[in-house]
Amino acid sequence: MKKILVLHTGGTIAMKENEHGAVQPNLVNPLYSTIESLSSIASVTVDDYLNIPSPHMTPSLMIHLAKRLKERVDADQLDGIVVTHGTDTLEETAYLLDLVLNWDIPVVVTGAMRSSNELGSDGPHNLIASVRVAASDEAFGKGVLVVLNDEIHTAKNVTKTHSSNIATFQSPQYGPIGIVTKRGVFFHHTLSHRESHPIVQLTKNVALLKTYAGMDHSVIDAIGSSNIDGLVIEAFGQGNVPPAIMPALQQLIEQDIPIVLVSRCFSGVVQDTYAYEGGGRTLKELGVIFTNGLNGQKARLKLMVVLEKTSDRKELQQLFLN
Repeated sequence: MKKILVLHTGGTIAMKENEHGAVQPNLVNPLYSTIESLSSIASVTVDDYLNIPSPHMTPSLMIHLAKRLKERVDADQLDGIVVTHGTDTLEETAYLLDLVLNWDIPVVVTGAMRSSNELGSDGPHNLIASVRVAASDEAFGKGVLVVLNDEIHTAKNVTKTHSSNIATFQSPQYGPIGIVTKRGVFFHHTLSHRESHPIVQLTKNVALLKTYAGMDHSVIDAIGSSNIDGLVIEAFGQGNVPPAIMPALQQLIEQDIPIVLVSRCFSGVVQDTYAYEGGGRTLKELGVIFTNGLNGQKARLKLMVVLEKTSDRKELQQLFLN
């Protein structure tokens, strides 16, 4: 029987709704009753590592979480890991773990949209499904996975799409890479490329801005004066921005502050298509770094990670094409 670690970090999956309808952290993790029913699936050990709401998660805590997982793998000779997490920042933690954990052991991140005592609570089922995936031979070598609602997603592509629906986690354009059924765990495709950057700390300050109609240079100027090491911009459509911010962007680039471009659209990639002022082609000529489908929050984390290795713009551009 495989040895699976279930590590808790908090979130709705570890919370209860009180008599006034407010959901809040619980001193005793309600998932313990579910853990007992997993003995037929795997040999499960539990690590109550954190008990924080998802919005309290930070990149620094994510790095410490990665260190904790490495320590447990080395000490316990684990076959797989399940991390329970709040859903608001789940995709970010999963993606950062995917970037810094350089191994093939299955790591599955899961959560819940409904607290433990709400009608139709999805936490116990998601935990059971995640342990089944972590114990699956086919999960080996597929990077960090996200499992909720009987679907298996890659950390790179998954995102939260609905504020309350239990089917909130989706992978735009690509869909889930597998499903969990009563009969088994089934994978039907996988990523063609995995990357790893095994850093041990994050020291860079990277900001994230979303473009909007009529945006002027004042926001960029304010961000630029805050000692940032990098900037990610969620642009319109295929990668276009208001022309009024172009001089401010050029000034940042002249100061050797890398600017990474993503689309604020739900699907698609940025491209150097339009040649008008603020269009993708003019941004490319300016030296803005284009991505290959990452959303803004993940591009920010990736820029924080890769800036620990290099600040060369050509190298950064190549890294963001993966």
